[in-house]
Amino acid sequence: MRVTWREKNARQWISELSDRIGVAGWAALALTPALAAEVDQHGAAVRDILLFGVEGAGTVGAVVLLAAYGRGLLDNALESDWAPTSWLGVRLMAVCQLAHVHDARPLADEVHALPKLT
Repeated sequence: MRVTWREKNARQWISELSDRIGVAGWAALALTPALAAEVDQHGAAVRDILLFGVEGAGTVGAVVLLAAYGRGLLDNALESDWAPTSWLGVRLMAVCQLAHVHDARPLADEVHALPKLT
């Protein structure tokens, strides 16, 4: 699989963001069902924003779109020091999770990202 420069940079940025969320943020997500549900809801909202609000989103690797979206959130954030459980932190966790699930596949490829039921 050929990795584009944009995908490589986007993956690196998502990885750095995930590190910034930190062990405490990911542990809170794993241990708190309400937080996990909130991250899932944010993930659905982000996916819809990108799929329906960005022309050609269905043809671009998700990691590129998600990194751009996440950077935009941080560039426009009023909070300079955010916590994983703040609105911004939850939104950014959703961005990281979507990037991990979809990576280079377009967000529109949702059917392939879901586990198969047997």
